[in-house]
Amino acid sequence: MSCRFLLDTNVISEVNKPIPNLLVVEQMNQYQSEVSTAATVMHELLYGTLRLPPESSRRRYLEDYLAQLPLKMPVFNYDLAAARWHAQERARLAPIGKTPAFADGQIASIAYRNELILVTNNVADFQAFEGLQIENWFTVV
Repeated sequence: MSCRFLLDTNVISEVNKPIPNLLVVEQMNQYQSEVSTAATVMHELLYGTLRLPPESSRRRYLEDYLAQLPLKMPVFNYDLAAARWHAQERARLAPIGKTPAFADGQIASIAYRNELILVTNNVADFQAFEGLQIENWFTVV
């Protein structure tokens, strides 16, 4: 099956919590063969992990998990097509006072250019991007 969803950082983080949101876990189980993520998300996850104490068992667990993640789902890069769309959106949004975080713009552009639905719990961070499909698995009914 081909990729349909691009998972944001908070979705991947959620499934690794000691007590994860059951709605997210159910959606992950249902769509496990259709999920992907972005290199920018990997950066955010790795950065968060590396900020934990080196001797932490949580850090060791997350390092192992993140090393295996690209084997479990595709990781899309921020390429030239994504950069162009991102620049266009920034140029469109800036005059109206909207300045999403640069990393969010990268994630949005990767999802948009690869025709993927962005799955996030931070819907408000991405709503200003034109044409981006967004789902929130934290509130799926």
